[in-house]
Amino acid sequence: METRIALIGIIVENPDSVEQLNHLLHEYGSFIVGRMGIPYEKKNVNIISVAIDAPQDIISALSGRIGRLNGIGVKTVYSNK
Repeated sequence: METRIALIGIIVENPDSVEQLNHLLHEYGSFIVGRMGIPYEKKNVNIISVAIDAPQDIISALSGRIGRLNGIGVKTVYSNK
């Protein structure tokens, strides 16, 4: 199956949702190339970027599930390759 490379940008505003977010990222862990998290204390948020190589439907499913978590914003950018 053809895969795409994408970057999922996540802003965590509600710390109560972090456990659910980590569970989702673990669930899709076999597709994740790497991730980086940055706590931004000045605004009381966490910024997470996740690099993923997966079929289009898997990327969309993960982004959608993350976006439904309370207090979490998500955007996905796809590579042309």
